[in-house]
Amino acid sequence: MILLMGLPGSGKGTQGKMLADEHGMHLISMGELVRMYVTGERRKQMLAGALLEDNEIITMIDRVLTTMDDGEDCVLDGFPRTIPQAKWLMQQVEAGRFDLSYVICLTASPDAVKARLKARGRLDDKDEVIEARFKEYERLTQPVIDWFEEQGAPIVRVDAERSTSEVNRDVIKLLGLE
Repeated sequence: MILLMGLPGSGKGTQGKMLADEHGMHLISMGELVRMYVTGERRKQMLAGALLEDNEIITMIDRVLTTMDDGEDCVLDGFPRTIPQAKWLMQQVEAGRFDLSYVICLTASPDAVKARLKARGRLDDKDEVIEARFKEYERLTQPVIDWFEEQGAPIVRVDAERSTSEVNRDVIKLLGLE
């Protein structure tokens, strides 16, 4: 299992798709899952920048991971986003359900990713929503990366302010998939 982490707009979805397509891995995008399965009032809240509760996210990801055969390569884009989600995932790793190969942190400045987000034109890519997502990332997700480091997880950082192909080349090299 490979985790892709970084600010919204840092390229997690793009790099995840490239890894999955080029190397025959499963790709699980939490953003896509949430957009697919969350409806009603929860969807309105999400479009306003709110994150779902940990138990909602864990239930969703667990359901999807259960459909995969043990040992199959998987790229997770956007999970975990909180310490409780990370602890749940590490419990699964410790129980032998998955191997955690790498935590890839795509690093980019808020200005760079904001420009990307505005250019893609999704309904939830409004200034106020983007700012809320950045604040949530700093408050909830950055500590996850720090926690993974404390746990000794294999973390690699990749400069994501370059072209998609340059970032992908570095990711492939770091994973030893050349």
